[in-house]
Amino acid sequence: MSNWIVEGEQDWPLFIFAHGAGAGMEHDFMQSVSAGLVAKQIRVARFNFPYMVKRAEDGKKRPPDRAPKLLEAYLEVITHFAQNKPVVIGGKSMGGRMASLLAGEPLVAGVACLGYPFHPPGKPENYKGEHLASLDKPCLILQGERDTFGKKEEFADFALSDSVRVSFVPGGDHSFKPRKRSGFTEAQNIASAVDSLSQFIFEVYDAK
Repeated sequence: MSNWIVEGEQDWPLFIFAHGAGAGMEHDFMQSVSAGLVAKQIRVARFNFPYMVKRAEDGKKRPPDRAPKLLEAYLEVITHFAQNKPVVIGGKSMGGRMASLLAGEPLVAGVACLGYPFHPPGKPENYKGEHLASLDKPCLILQGERDTFGKKEEFADFALSDSVRVSFVPGGDHSFKPRKRSGFTEAQNIASAVDSLSQFIFEVYDAK
């Protein structure tokens, strides 16, 4: 099995899309968002981090690799696909956080985080967003309003740089799923997230 999946035409704007901690590049969320972007003529490259490659090979669950190994693997993917042209990168949860940590790399034009893990659920003291206060590249955070890794009402306490734009997914949890009584469906929320994400990606490429 290949360690990445690429969809879309070669000459479309490229989005490199990393998975979250618990599920790989073929997870339903990753597939739905990718399909939505491809329908809007954005090329999407998904990949598996090394620990997920091993899981795919032997079926054994493993915790994520440590950040330096994740960042090294992500950088290799960027180098492979970017072809020396700046690209937009991002990811789901942990994958988005890793992408944001690579914002300073010359080949990164912008970053998109889908469900940013500001802290583990119930542990706001374990804050993982300090670097977002000094980000100077365009960054989009798409966050479910009731995401336990960082709810809408907590954002008043988060220090974010002026280059960070936040868009909340109505009633969404960490994977953008709303409560049934919210009047929104998961498909609607994913579609609305894809709208915001595709607009951001086109904007970043237009500005280059």
